[in-house]
Amino acid sequence: MHVIKVDEQKRLVWSEVPDPVPAPGEVLIEIHAAALNRADLLQRAGKYPPPPGAPEWMGLEVAGVITEIGNNYHGSWHIGDRVVALLGGGGYAEKVAVDPAMLLPIPSGYAMEEAAALPEAFATTYLNLVIEADLRPGETVLIHAGASGLGTAAIQMAKFLGARVITTVGSAEKAAMVRRLGADIVVDRHHDDLGKVLDANPVDVVLDCVGGADLGRNIEKLAPGGRWVLIATLGGEHAEIALRPILKRGIRLIGSTLRSRPAAMKARILSELREKIWPALESGRIRPVIHAIVPITRAEEAHAILTGGKNIGKVVLQIRN
Repeated sequence: MHVIKVDEQKRLVWSEVPDPVPAPGEVLIEIHAAALNRADLLQRAGKYPPPPGAPEWMGLEVAGVITEIGNNYHGSWHIGDRVVALLGGGGYAEKVAVDPAMLLPIPSGYAMEEAAALPEAFATTYLNLVIEADLRPGETVLIHAGASGLGTAAIQMAKFLGARVITTVGSAEKAAMVRRLGADIVVDRHHDDLGKVLDANPVDVVLDCVGGADLGRNIEKLAPGGRWVLIATLGGEHAEIALRPILKRGIRLIGSTLRSRPAAMKARILSELREKIWPALESGRIRPVIHAIVPITRAEEAHAILTGGKNIGKVVLQIRN
């Protein structure tokens, strides 16, 4: 089969490798589409290696068809089932062998390219808003980078869960989109003062992919009992934090990544997603936002879109028509 490898010059190269063989209990997926994530850019740069046992090539989420089932499998999946998969790596490829616990059915009416945008963004959102932060109806949540693939999923899920949403964006076009998704307050980071917005609107939960000085300036503005969930440090790895407000307000700072979680935890997340969120995807109440679909042989173009930060929603690689 073919995969996208990273060569010594950090270029993306469509390369031939041996076909994967499903281990006992695994299934083999013929991949039709794979979605991009910022973790892919870090892995390409050599800063985020795949976990042990995962393929060396990038790709955390795919959509495709089960074509083979390994020995000693006794579950409910069958050859021919249309599925999405959450991966530790290996999605930029024509095939992948997967633990069936990492699969979900493709919602009815979804094209493969749209379905590929579901697993990572919605699993990350569910993990951090529901499991880590215990977001409750009526609470206010701040979602950074609301027009990103993760942000567009998080806004919709937070609204579905009954929360009030504040989000940050970088342009008027992005602001218009997140308002259509249901955001109640939109902060343009180039023109608006986030600190003043939070002074007037104390939040209960923050989903933060920025970190840096922004975290240090604003964490003390959380409502009593607030939960600040840090999932990335795109704005910097260091922050100066005033500790007394943390004590007085009972604020919690939670560090969280999905990729490093044990398989059992990921299986729990996907099971709860299927029960609680998949019906909303089936009905159309929640829908992934797709910015661009790019053939996998033009993966460099897809990465350039993500690197430039101009995307609204997910960028997807098409592997099969």
